[in-house]
Amino acid sequence: MENFTERWHDMMTRIRSALCTLVPVLATLALGSGAVASTLNQNVSWTIDRTGTTAKYRVVAYGDSIYAGYNGSTINAAKFAAPTVKAEYLSALWNADIESVRRTKSGAVASDIYNNKIVAERSYMQATSTRAVTFEMCGNDGLQARTAFKKQTGTCNYSGMDTAVSSCKTYVAAAMDYINANAYAGVKVKVISNLHYPGYAADNVQSTCKDATTGATVNLRNKFLPKIATMNYWMCEYARQKGFKCADNFAQYMAADYDSNGDGQVDSEALRYVAGESESNYLTRITSTLQATLRDSNTHFVSASSSYDYIQSDDTHPTYTGGTVTAGLLGGTTGSGAPRYTTFTGGKNPIWNQYGHERMGWAVSTYNPATP
Repeated sequence: MENFTERWHDMMTRIRSALCTLVPVLATLALGSGAVASTLNQNVSWTIDRTGTTAKYRVVAYGDSIYAGYNGSTINAAKFAAPTVKAEYLSALWNADIESVRRTKSGAVASDIYNNKIVAERSYMQATSTRAVTFEMCGNDGLQARTAFKKQTGTCNYSGMDTAVSSCKTYVAAAMDYINANAYAGVKVKVISNLHYPGYAADNVQSTCKDATTGATVNLRNKFLPKIATMNYWMCEYARQKGFKCADNFAQYMAADYDSNGDGQVDSEALRYVAGESESNYLTRITSTLQATLRDSNTHFVSASSSYDYIQSDDTHPTYTGGTVTAGLLGGTTGSGAPRYTTFTGGKNPIWNQYGHERMGWAVSTYNPATP
């Protein structure tokens, strides 16, 4: 009876807390399209519990709804979001238990993630068990700028997109510097994940505003692509400069895994950031030279005849498999479970290229060190 009472009290406490959080969120949504986007903390700790192991290490991931494993729910999220997929790869490589700690905030812009996750919750990466730290940000800066631009009439104003790029560069660099200065000294690898382009196909339409110089409407995709590419370039370039690795999710998501244009390169490999290349060279490759190979990641071709859907029905968040965990208004799950796979042929699990989160988790894991 005592155990039941404690569980009942805990459940009621969670419900009261959820209601306190839900009311302002609903109020924000009720304001309509002019309201500032609301945010939702979605924190999870999930341990890959490997049979016969005693050592336990930690992976810490900071970010927004992408690393959160957001699936449209305010209560739960994907259990095997990219950071936990990475933990599974590490568990196999190190023959150890790996705790995946996700400190995430869905809807948060880069400044919010930096200040209220990376800085405010630095203790998670300072634990002596921590061996890997990864983060992602800037997606909501871009999405909010895109939403605002789509509503414009009259003369087009591009400053919102430029501000999003500037803010992204500022906080990506600051985040790397802060992690370098504050993460546990025994951390073996630090990785940033860059951005895929959600809604790539849907954005192939004309604006409702007109360019000040030409007097004509502009193609939304042609305006947004260079901005996303600029963000991605600086994520990878700052990583090179500051001792991080860059998981190039744009390349992993946005082109086929075979040579579709006959240039002798697999399309997804050809898109990847090249260490040390100039911003202008990178932008030219993405927005001109190889733009014809870009494809909406709702249909990611792994061969000329086979494809998988990397994006959920909201046309933004990665697909996943492996169930869900509590993450959101009712708190966050702390739990453990056996790995889904015991071996990884060629460093890849059997579904590495079939879901968005599996592909991202694999991409982050390509930099896993051989030993903890």
